[in-house]
Amino acid sequence: MRSRSRAWGGTTAVVLAGLLASGCGGGRQEQDTAEGNTGSGAYPVSVTDCRDAETTFTEAPRRIVTSNASSLELLLRLGAGDKVIGTGFPPGKGTLPAGLDAQAQRVKVLSDTVIPKEKLLGSGADLYIDTFAAMDMGGGMGDAPTDEEFRAAGIKHIYLKSTACAAQGQGPVTDLSAVEADIASLGAVTGTRAEARHLVAAMRKKVDAVQQAVGDTAPNARPTYFFFDYDAGTRQPVAVCNRQIAHAVITLAGARNVFADCDGDYRQVGWEDVIAKDPDWIQLGVRDRGSEAANDKAFDEAERWLRTNPATKGLRAVEKGRFLRIGSEATTIAGVRNADTVETIARTLHPDKVGRP
Repeated sequence: MRSRSRAWGGTTAVVLAGLLASGCGGGRQEQDTAEGNTGSGAYPVSVTDCRDAETTFTEAPRRIVTSNASSLELLLRLGAGDKVIGTGFPPGKGTLPAGLDAQAQRVKVLSDTVIPKEKLLGSGADLYIDTFAAMDMGGGMGDAPTDEEFRAAGIKHIYLKSTACAAQGQGPVTDLSAVEADIASLGAVTGTRAEARHLVAAMRKKVDAVQQAVGDTAPNARPTYFFFDYDAGTRQPVAVCNRQIAHAVITLAGARNVFADCDGDYRQVGWEDVIAKDPDWIQLGVRDRGSEAANDKAFDEAERWLRTNPATKGLRAVEKGRFLRIGSEATTIAGVRNADTVETIARTLHPDKVGRP
């Protein structure tokens, strides 16, 4: 674990770290305070990890490696894509909006999955943005570099805390303030604060519109909702629990996560648990396959499995064909598209209240 910094070195560092120390549950008040910093490139900037250890930047990084397509997409949206020299879990061609796709395809792919330790340390990066693990990088995420190895290679290591630190959060996550904090953090680190403010404002506009339409819907009038993580395996389903971003997305959209009583980010459950919940709607959570055609095929497979499996074909949502085809990443990993997913779910579940754009 990195040792804690003894000095902050300026107001910018103090304000930003105050925001990010709340990590997975910070509210809009802290977010608004961070946005009040003057200057798009004010340094030094300090950010914290899941255990509040600090990393300080005295200038913008020049050579960034991202762990997956989600952190890459955020940098592209912030206008810092020209600093990215490599990524793991690359986005498939055409899976990002047209304006970003061409840029994304020019980024060097260091691995189709987790970047191997030696390749990451030898990449020449001065910053690695990690979406996945909290601190110990366990759980099948590969043989990750230690803090000492990152330092020896001259690479600073920071996290998308709303995803990476979810399991350590306090209480249910019911809004996207932690995602907004991640965007503010990346904007401060890369000198793109103004762009970060614009992204957050656009997200809030979408979510606020949905909340005005469905926010006062009584709990018993909210349809129940199950996120079916098809890629996590079908033998034993993995539930999205109340500290995961997806729980906030589902809640903001005017639905009830059937596993809202599960305290954590993810948990393996049994199909008998899903049957007991008997959800009104099921999201077919499929991870990006690299093309629209491949994604459609995966959605088809997930739906077919639910319709033909003896344990699930009698579920209310299955019998009525109430499926949502929304990619896993836009629901469970920090990004601008979390707000889009809130909007999509709300329009599907509450068409009388949330109209088409």
